[in-house]
Formats: sequence, C-alpha cells, structure tokens
Amino acid sequence: QVQLVESGGGLVQAGGSLRLSCAASGLTFSTYSMGWFRQAPGKEREFVAAITWSGSSTYYADSVKARFTISRGNAKNTVYLQMNSLKPEDTAVYYCAKVRQVGTYWRNLDNYWGPGTQVTVSS
Repeated sequence: QVQLVESGGGLVQAGGSLRLSCAASGLTFSTYSMGWFRQAPGKEREFVAAITWSGSSTYYADSVKARFTISRGNAKNTVYLQMNSLKPEDTAVYYCAKVRQVGTYWRNLDNYWGPGTQVTVSS
C-alpha cells in the first residue's frame, strides 16, 4: 500500500526558512517523478515543484522560483522541499505526490494525497 507522509511544516516569520520532507513507502520510489503541491484556505490546490525520477531535472511554479528547491534521496525514499525567503502568501498545507507531466503542467499521477503538512508564515 502506497503511503506518502509529509513533515517539517510549522510557523515561521516572513523571510524565514523551512525544509519539508515526504517519506514514501509501498512503491518503487526511484522510478517515479515526485512533486509538491499546496492548498491555501479557500483556494484550489496548486503545483509548487517537481523533480524527475533521477533527480536530474527540476521544475517550479513561477511564484516560488529562486526561493524553493526540490530534491530527493532515492536511497531514503524521501523527497524534500527547501523553502527560503518565505512570504505570508506561502501559507498553505503542503502535499507531496507522484506526478506526471502533461504538456507544461504537472499533475498528480493517481490522485493519491498524503495528509499534508501545514506551513504558516507570519508577517
């Protein structure tokens, strides 16, 4: 049974940093591209970042480029999201997922979502 468990969220002041982790189990992790999404209150879930199965390519939403970095450790079945220069508008629940690229967009591969981790950025 596939499980994705996000962690590392919390409360941080604007300009601060957080590192999110997503531990995967029940799948051959190294064969999947992985991504991060987020959902703010009252808004739709949106794409944040993606990384290919090998880690050789990364993709970012314009809103987080140059501030966030996605990486992965295939030996640890874990994908990370380093978030720097956080802004109040980054406040959301963050989710990881197996992803696929559809044109220029990244989508959840099978609509499975973990519980997410809350990130709150105060001004």
